[in-house]
Amino acid sequence: MKVTDRWYSERIHEDVTVARWGSYGAPVLLFPTAGGDAEEVERHQMIEHLAPLIDAGRAKVYSVDSIAGRALAQRRGNAEYQLALFNRFHDVIAHEVIPAIHSDLGGQPIPVTVAGASIGAFNALAITCRYPELVHSAVCMSGTYAIEQFLGGFVNDDLYFSSPLRFLPGLEGSQLDTLRRRMVVFASGSGRWEDVGESWAVAKVLGEKGVPNRVDDWGPGYDHDWPTWWAMLPVYLDDLLP
Repeated sequence: MKVTDRWYSERIHEDVTVARWGSYGAPVLLFPTAGGDAEEVERHQMIEHLAPLIDAGRAKVYSVDSIAGRALAQRRGNAEYQLALFNRFHDVIAHEVIPAIHSDLGGQPIPVTVAGASIGAFNALAITCRYPELVHSAVCMSGTYAIEQFLGGFVNDDLYFSSPLRFLPGLEGSQLDTLRRRMVVFASGSGRWEDVGESWAVAKVLGEKGVPNRVDDWGPGYDHDWPTWWAMLPVYLDDLLP
């Protein structure tokens, strides 16, 4: 059974929609691809492929609109606006969406497993690195992590704060200590439209800071497309969830 919730966020001056599947289990937050909404994962059959975990009560799955990714995909506004929206979107996840998940769990502040593909992988990684106290683990599939490549190489403070490739090398203190107790999986095919090199590049940055991670290359039979992610995500969640 699907349940949806929607509210207006002052942080981004837009409505935010969160969809949920399952009645109990460990919380899993899925980030859509660039132009997707909260129900994209259902339309593209990911929820169907996660049904064994949901039905067994191991996973309670949530998904949220790809607000910043949608602006990027639609080329809405200039580069400065789009990067500011990524920064504010991450604030919305940390201060509105994950607290709403905790409320749905009866007020229990249970760390959330985050996952996504393409731009969704970037968001999953960014939330993990920016707010590791809120995250249990991350599954980043077919990720695109250097998002400035879509913005003509534009760089500003919002990119620095949004992108782990930018802020992680200088990260120290308690945030890094917490992040070092998390696990990040980078999974990619090497088929059509895939670039596993993006995963290796960001994994190197995490490794240099002592953050546990691994890169899995599924090989040339796996393209940058939903059938690849159908195969990947159930395997990793089965391993990471209680």
